[in-house]
Amino acid sequence: RQTSSGFWSFKIQFLKLPCSTPPLPFCADLSMPQPKRAKKMDPALAKKCVNTIRVLAADTVQKANSGHPGAPMGCAPMAHALWGSNMNFNPKNPKWSNRDRFVLSNGHACALQYCMLHVTGYNLTMDDLKQFRQVNSKTPGHPENHLTEGIEVSTGPLGQGISNAVGLALGEKHLAAVFNKPEFPVVDHFTYVICGDGCLQEGISSEASSLAGHLGLGKLIVLYDDNLITIDGATDLSFGEDVLKRYEAYNWHTSTVANGNDEAGEDLLAKIEAAKAVTDRPSIIKVRTVIGIGSAKEGTAGVHGSPLGDEDLANVKTMYGFKPEDKFVVADDVYAFYHERAAAGAQAEAEWDAMFAKYKAAHPDLADEYDRRMAGTLEEGWAKDLPTYTAESKTEATRKYSQHALTEVVANLPEVVGGSADLTPSNNTKVEGNKVDYSPATPEGRYIRFGVREHGMAAICNGLAAHGGFVPFGATFLVFTGYALGAVRLSALSGFQVLYIMTHDSIGLGEDGPTHQQVAMLASTRAIPNLNVIRPADGNETSGAYKCAIEARTTPTILALSRQGCRNIAGTSIEGVAKGAYVVRDAEGATIILAASGSELQLAESAIADLEKAGEKVRLVSFPCWELFEAQEQAYKEAVFTPGVPVLSVEAASTFGWAQYSHGQVGMTTFGLSGPGSAVMEHFGFTKDNVVAKAHKLVQFYKGSAPSLIQNPF
Repeated sequence: RQTSSGFWSFKIQFLKLPCSTPPLPFCADLSMPQPKRAKKMDPALAKKCVNTIRVLAADTVQKANSGHPGAPMGCAPMAHALWGSNMNFNPKNPKWSNRDRFVLSNGHACALQYCMLHVTGYNLTMDDLKQFRQVNSKTPGHPENHLTEGIEVSTGPLGQGISNAVGLALGEKHLAAVFNKPEFPVVDHFTYVICGDGCLQEGISSEASSLAGHLGLGKLIVLYDDNLITIDGATDLSFGEDVLKRYEAYNWHTSTVANGNDEAGEDLLAKIEAAKAVTDRPSIIKVRTVIGIGSAKEGTAGVHGSPLGDEDLANVKTMYGFKPEDKFVVADDVYAFYHERAAAGAQAEAEWDAMFAKYKAAHPDLADEYDRRMAGTLEEGWAKDLPTYTAESKTEATRKYSQHALTEVVANLPEVVGGSADLTPSNNTKVEGNKVDYSPATPEGRYIRFGVREHGMAAICNGLAAHGGFVPFGATFLVFTGYALGAVRLSALSGFQVLYIMTHDSIGLGEDGPTHQQVAMLASTRAIPNLNVIRPADGNETSGAYKCAIEARTTPTILALSRQGCRNIAGTSIEGVAKGAYVVRDAEGATIILAASGSELQLAESAIADLEKAGEKVRLVSFPCWELFEAQEQAYKEAVFTPGVPVLSVEAASTFGWAQYSHGQVGMTTFGLSGPGSAVMEHFGFTKDNVVAKAHKLVQFYKGSAPSLIQNPF
């Protein structure tokens, strides 16, 4: 009101409003949902649960006399906060599609995860814990998804797990955009991670975390075990950066829990709830813990990778209220608590099932597609449109034939989602069906711009495969598979179907020179078990390579594709690729077999006429995939490589490994050179004249009695 003196006076009244949350700071973003605190647990029971996990994990490691007790003991409050208050999970159906995902990125701490799986009721018994790190047990030395129910991804190589989690979260967001409808949140779950300092030192985690922030993956929540210890000792020996500042720069929401050892974990629970409320960015919570807390070696590297020892473990048990002589003990009320949480997860699944039934009635086609994709079955007739070619068809590089095949695959299989590590125009992976990029604004997009992040790309693809509902692909130059190799290896170990579309596959790429010309990568990747390396020779074989890759449901595939043109050769076929090696052109009573892969099949074919003029009878064998050939019956192998007939292999890559199939090789034993591709190939002997000369020498050397290289006693 205005006073008699002309001045204005104001009365400010503060109203006390009923509110369960603290007052908001003046600058709060009122548009952002405010977090709800997790249901408060009985502190005494929480303490008992956490200490039970600490002791049970230490018992598990001690029984094996091998393993890592420190991190499980330090991280137990985090595990309890997740399983005890936050995650939706159902041990009776570990593959429920809308479960929350959990990744233990510091996989050496797997005793912690095994203990949580046991107490919550997964198919992991106390006897399984006692078989920790033993041959053929369900509790291997690091988590393996194909061995243990409840393990989403295989971790241990540091940085892989948190990077896989980016793929899991990306998958959730994409599927939600595709399938969710108003009132039907079919896809609605979080991805939680526990990781350590080592994970955040590995470059792969930086690659993946940077992309996660860029894409705004708000349902990814990472608990960072900041225990200040690595194997060498204190982290400040080698790691002094402010991790949260780095993650702020990545566009992550960050927070800190100063006392992560608190069994009740009220601060931790509040920070997790706050992270869940941030929907436009991933979250990382730095949780300060003491490694091996309670041990005589707590807070030191000595408790990282060695059992506590009987005396120390007995003292730990006494301190935590357990009888020192008792081993592998879980009290009934601890079991009851975690089983109640599992029952809540089962109820959540039952409610989801009821919702999905209504969704199916309202959107039957979408529901059927969701069921198909999550079951991992292929659309009937998906391969019918794969291109076929004749010898008169246009000559193109196999990377271009790949683009034609990928166009049809993407059109017929919406689960095929992926992208390139900043080489899209070279890899030819952008096609009509994936023209929409995945982005925060268009999460339904099927093309992922991975950026120059080959290792992160491969690990994210593993996460997409682990999520379910995807056949992911990543692309780069074949030589840069070396950057991604750690994650490619885990694709194979985990049984994840990932397509690696790798172009510029030989010295034939030319001018970029030996830094970009792969020589050893084919040999390196062929050495990895459960990894199909397919190097197609022309258009038919490229279509065949895609057919094999899509049908290999538990095996990743590398497609090695040329930059230079590869003419279409009479006798090649889609079906032949599935055999690994097959006869393209035969001659009765063959005196020499020319076996080649990829762009060199046309070179081998060009040598036939000169050899025949000289009186030789030539069989031409296309050999696109060693792994598929090894899966064939012995009779078939001998039909392709007839005993007694010498074999000359031709491949513009290292000759390493070819001696198991060929008596002589035209290949590489050095690095390549910079220059026009045709000139480089000629320089290293990839010419018709050289193939003819080497073939003559083999025939003359063996005189019709070459030893069989594929007949072995075992």
